[in-house]
Amino acid sequence: MAAFLLGAVLLIVQPQIVPSRPAINSNAEASSQSVQRELLKKTSQKNDFKENIHSNGSCQQLPQTIIIGVRKGGTRALLEMLSLHPDIAAAESEVHFFDWEDHYRNGLQWYVNQMPFSYPHQITVEKTPAYFTSPKVPERVYNMNQSMRLLLILRDPSERVLSDYTQVFYNHMQKHKPYPSIEQFLIKNGELNLDYKAINRSLYYIHMQNWLKYFPLDHIHIVDGDKLIKDPFPEIEKVERFLKLSPQINASNFYFNKTKGFYCLRDSGRERCLHESKGRAHPQVDAWLLEKLQEYFHEPNKKFFKLVGRTFDWHTFVAS
Repeated sequence: MAAFLLGAVLLIVQPQIVPSRPAINSNAEASSQSVQRELLKKTSQKNDFKENIHSNGSCQQLPQTIIIGVRKGGTRALLEMLSLHPDIAAAESEVHFFDWEDHYRNGLQWYVNQMPFSYPHQITVEKTPAYFTSPKVPERVYNMNQSMRLLLILRDPSERVLSDYTQVFYNHMQKHKPYPSIEQFLIKNGELNLDYKAINRSLYYIHMQNWLKYFPLDHIHIVDGDKLIKDPFPEIEKVERFLKLSPQINASNFYFNKTKGFYCLRDSGRERCLHESKGRAHPQVDAWLLEKLQEYFHEPNKKFFKLVGRTFDWHTFVAS
């Protein structure tokens, strides 16, 4: 990945043409069109952006690929593994341009400034897991670049809910703040608490429908997050093909770390693993509650499989 360089000079380029949005029949979205139009207008006014060019030919440019989610699906692992490829330049931090209003109002110049320096032959990638579940993001990405290639990494919805809780739980523990048990979030009045945001994030078919209003399925590559954890190389090979990259990443770039319990990376003799916050053990959940969660996701999962034309080896509920 190209290093960030100092001594940048500015080169003005032609404003990007914002394509018109496709027709949408959703009444919910139609009711917020005036707000959307205003935000798009403000952003469009700032489409006169400058790419920061370095004398060695590298520059900061808009991403050609975005990892859109899902939260706790393995987005950081995917980005780190993809960054092994010499033709990938990845933004290090989650940018939150399309889902945070304060960032979006800053316009494309601000967005470009968050990108790494890259060479003309490289693909610039950014990841923000919240994009997938944010209703307004697909249209905004489309209006910036309708040819955008999107990466989406998903894992078993029930397991993702547990990971979602685990992350927030440990964040509170590090700040020495108490946090309720997962049962207090999952159960309300004796039933599954469908208002719990972590459950909503795992309803993949609802969020996918929103993205498919703007982008064809062949512009969205779904990475199997469960397989990426167990055997990363085949999944990364598929990503290389989707992005039309030459096959540069190979099996020797991955090795299983028995101490950590997951795969780490090997690049030019240098070994590195994901941050210690990754791969944390989930809380113990009673079997009946886990079964209840899996039962709830059974039908939504079937709808998602039909929507994307493929199945995943997720836990399925079998009625007794």
